[in-house]
Amino acid sequence: MALATTTLCSCKSNKTDVADTTNTPRPVGPMFRADSAMAYCQKQCDFGPRTMNSKAHDLCGEWLRQKFEQFGCLVTMQQVTLTGYDGTPLRSTNIIAQHKPDLAARILLCAHWDSRPWADNDPDSTKWKTPVMAANDGASGVAVMLEVARLLQASDSLNIGVDFVCFDAEDWGVPQWSDAPDSGNSWALGSQYWAENLEPKDYSARFGILLDMVGGQGAAFYREGLSMNYAPSVVDKVWAAAETAGYGSFFPRSNGNHITDDHVPVNNIAKIPTIDIIPYYPDCEQSNFGPTWHTVSDDMAHLDPHTLQAVGQTIIQVIFSETTE
Repeated sequence: MALATTTLCSCKSNKTDVADTTNTPRPVGPMFRADSAMAYCQKQCDFGPRTMNSKAHDLCGEWLRQKFEQFGCLVTMQQVTLTGYDGTPLRSTNIIAQHKPDLAARILLCAHWDSRPWADNDPDSTKWKTPVMAANDGASGVAVMLEVARLLQASDSLNIGVDFVCFDAEDWGVPQWSDAPDSGNSWALGSQYWAENLEPKDYSARFGILLDMVGGQGAAFYREGLSMNYAPSVVDKVWAAAETAGYGSFFPRSNGNHITDDHVPVNNIAKIPTIDIIPYYPDCEQSNFGPTWHTVSDDMAHLDPHTLQAVGQTIIQVIFSETTE
């Protein structure tokens, strides 16, 4: 995950709201399985940190391709060598998986799948150059997309296409220990490239949802500031879906920070109204993204299946509430 404009860690667990179905929309779609999403997180972590130019990165990318194909998606591997802030050539692959690619009406889901190469926010400065396992900051968003893809394969009723894009090279942004200037452009390299080189060509979607760090303990997803600027109607849609699905307590109707993340080039360059579901910890002194952000503690032990369930079921509610025009 990239940059915020201010700092925030409430590590308390959230309880699921009980949905009031009186005069309100009803839950729709299949049940999201958090145990499956946890297993997909574990599998990604089993490869090790998926840092750029590493064997773990390459092996995980191939596994992701196979899983999306297993779930009936048409998969394209958009490969390119990008340049890191320090001039390092980065062998990058955006993994694009399309459910029902023949349908014109489409929704975009996206997340980054690479790992931060430096734990530069760890309380122990001796670990600042240690790669991050990225169970939450990377694997969780991809895991939610994989479980959604699995559920969509089993559904014949959905009359809308869904595209899953795993962005690469998101987390190579300037580390805190570096003296290099950071304008924000060193982050989200894969999504910048995708937005400038749309695959499929001339791609468009009704709207997009970025999933970033969606499995952390004690997470709550406030309305991210740039999402409110770019696509307030999509924010309203998703937050209403969370309430209908019974997970409104995870999605407070309060504003969070303005975040430099993969949704920025998707909005600015690809012109697809896209929001960021990303946690905000208003009481955390260490980081507004929570206590494990860019630390060696971003591992499976600090994931919460209830958080994955809340986000995943909300996404299912959004997708199955959409109707083609």
